[in-house]
Amino acid sequence: MIIIQHIPFKRTATLLLLSLTVVSCHFLDENPKDQLDESELIKDAKSFYLATLGDLYAHFGSDENGNGIMGTGRGIYDLQTITSDEAIIPIRGADWNDGGLWARLYGHSWEDGEEPIKNAWNYLFQMIVKSNTALYLVERYSSYMTEEEKLGLNAELRAIRAFMYYYLLDLYARVPLVTEPDVPLSKVEQEDRSVVFDFVVSELEAVRPLLPLERSNYLGAWYGRITRPVVYCLLAKLYLNADVYMDDDWTDGVRALHPEYYQKCIDYCDSFSRFPEGDYHLSASYAENFSTTNERSHENILTIPMDPDRYASQFLYIFRSLHYDHAAALGMSGENGPCATLELLDAHHFGQDDEDPRFRMNFWGGAVVDKNGKPVYLNPTTPLVYKPRSVALNLTGNVDEKVAGARMKKYEYDPNCTTDGKCVHNDLVVFRYADVVLMKAEAMLRSGQDALALVNRVRERVNAPALTTVALDDILRERMLELCWEGHRRQDMVRFGVFGDARTSRPQLPGEENGYTTVFPIPADAIAVNHNLKQNKGYE
Repeated sequence: MIIIQHIPFKRTATLLLLSLTVVSCHFLDENPKDQLDESELIKDAKSFYLATLGDLYAHFGSDENGNGIMGTGRGIYDLQTITSDEAIIPIRGADWNDGGLWARLYGHSWEDGEEPIKNAWNYLFQMIVKSNTALYLVERYSSYMTEEEKLGLNAELRAIRAFMYYYLLDLYARVPLVTEPDVPLSKVEQEDRSVVFDFVVSELEAVRPLLPLERSNYLGAWYGRITRPVVYCLLAKLYLNADVYMDDDWTDGVRALHPEYYQKCIDYCDSFSRFPEGDYHLSASYAENFSTTNERSHENILTIPMDPDRYASQFLYIFRSLHYDHAAALGMSGENGPCATLELLDAHHFGQDDEDPRFRMNFWGGAVVDKNGKPVYLNPTTPLVYKPRSVALNLTGNVDEKVAGARMKKYEYDPNCTTDGKCVHNDLVVFRYADVVLMKAEAMLRSGQDALALVNRVRERVNAPALTTVALDDILRERMLELCWEGHRRQDMVRFGVFGDARTSRPQLPGEENGYTTVFPIPADAIAVNHNLKQNKGYE
């Protein structure tokens, strides 16, 4: 393994690789290799790290909308969340109309020119171009490292590239597979979804044994990087979703089952049990995973490092959700936007005697308090009270226009936050062990095995009553309760065949019954640049 002291992902790393690689807003319409002047920049192991891995990891998070895996808006997270049944951004008078963007995402009536759809596509392919260029540099500057170090660095870069393709596979299905830094645009063509799935799986399987067994979420040399446990989790997700990812025509109403992959999912989930006792387990406290010191959580598997003094990455979700006065009382700013859906309230049995404990852990509903535990007021005599069940897509003119909807509370408030509350010390959680437990439970159920004990392990941690039986519908509900607003819901709904299902309050649109909205359209800009690209079915 290449052993280099971990370097904080500051803007200097970003600037360094940008000086090496030119990536346009339309991927692969320039030749990055021809733009290299790396001889003046790569002179030792430290500069080599900055020019390859350092910059890639710096872009897992971002301070720009549309970029990054988590933390920002109008990109991957919003596509996975606002299109599902767990989150909604209502129109509140003059606020949050944004040309109807959020209503179209929620209503599954998006078009091929939508900003989040373009942003996610461009971000992911920019990361792939950077990965390919970095792999080229590994070969060119291998004299700076031993053969073992070269193998380790090569494996980590391939894992990052596969990670980006995992998101492309999930979001867009049919995408180009580009593995070299100098492929002419004329030769860039889409592959079937099953081919992309096979590529991502084979890449991760190949590099898995070459990656260290170190934890990724702990402070240290591998903090925030892809290690072997991260690949275990990714492979479990890929195999659990294999029925979806191997379906090359998701509009014909037929989805073949692949039970052999359910067992592979179980096997990779079980891989976590082979670590030293206590290394990966459900944290005693649910809240610990989202605290300002969550880099020591034994449950988190992959996080994006956050520190206002060291990293540029931002975290918008609480900032966007809280009412202005509530945010101000916490020492930050708010945008009074995203809130919980009625479906999420019902799943938690909100307001009932058996309300799930995780609702109050994850959301503000009802009267709210400031950072000192004192009530927050809208004016000297009117307390701020969120009205969870008043939520609707368009609240303009509604008496509860500004206070409708339960608001995000999942991450601990950071009293030392900066940039209006967008720069915090809470690391952003991408994958955690509770997800692994529930993936194993689902794969077991799909294989005809009993998974009751696994689901109850997750429920017991939050003092939720034990279930006496468990079926697949219970798994889908439990995943919402446990993982809400963590960027998994759309994928879960697609896998369970309920994305846009009549069981939700959102009306099904004409033609949607053929499932075309389970993938997003190829952005119109990308097709305009590369005529080899063909639009996904339903969006022609």
